[in-house]
Amino acid sequence: MRRILVTGGAGFIGSNLTLTLQERFPDADITVVDDFRSGDFRNLRGFRGDFVAADVSRMDWSGRFRDDTFDAIFHLASITDTTEHGQLLQGHDNIEGFRRLLEFAAPTQVPVVYASSAATYGIASGVNREDQPPAPANVYAFTKVQLDNLARRWARRNPSWRIVGLRYFNVYGPREVHKLAAASMIYQLYRQLKSGKRPRVFRSGEHKRDFVFVRDVVDLTIAARNAPRSDIFNCGSGQPFSFNEVIVELNRHLGTTLEPEYFDNPYSFYQPHTEADMTKARTELGFTPQYPPARGIAEYVETLESLKA
Repeated sequence: MRRILVTGGAGFIGSNLTLTLQERFPDADITVVDDFRSGDFRNLRGFRGDFVAADVSRMDWSGRFRDDTFDAIFHLASITDTTEHGQLLQGHDNIEGFRRLLEFAAPTQVPVVYASSAATYGIASGVNREDQPPAPANVYAFTKVQLDNLARRWARRNPSWRIVGLRYFNVYGPREVHKLAAASMIYQLYRQLKSGKRPRVFRSGEHKRDFVFVRDVVDLTIAARNAPRSDIFNCGSGQPFSFNEVIVELNRHLGTTLEPEYFDNPYSFYQPHTEADMTKARTELGFTPQYPPARGIAEYVETLESLKA
């Protein structure tokens, strides 16, 4: 890959992806497009490429990149705040941003890897497989279903073009701090423990999530560029982990012994269990997650503690 475009490259996953691409492809010309709504310039410290400050749903793609050709496009830009309930805003910015990107990329059929979401599965509990029918429970998830629909439509019209979606599960890791309340539960619990507070979780802490370390997410995102065909893949650890287990690991690595503080769950639709079936990514992309939750949490805590040293 000599010319690479990353949308949303100042965000949590996007910045980890951008800096990893820069490390692995040191001679590549990398361009990031971001409007900083879900990102932060500090995430791109050390970035040596070009930065375009723009909203992908309103940018003049052809005018801006008239003389540019790319070997890969990684599309991570979107409104990622699931508490943003403005349906027109979410629908326009997430869906139209992807539509305009595909219209721009179609003439050259550059491989496109885009961020879908495990939210497309809805609130059904248990193991999630890519062939499940979508059941979005909020407008954010609905927009991600529409991205998947758009990708399939363009792929049917252009069978040789590779458009690959990744359904990210509960991602955590470095460069998420700027998200504040929207950062991962692992980071939220870390902050509580660091401040000497008992970590607060819903009773009785046995809800399980497929927490996936951002380094695994980046590796699968890069691998997806070479998928044999257009498709959609889960992106998780494949190992559900309870909030109680998260607290045990955080206590271990912080040297604390704070017990959870349980409180009643006010949400009738809260998922007791999420889990990504990673069979398809393993068989078709040769990808196996390298960071089971215990290892990922250990490495994340080490990184967070080094920042405070």
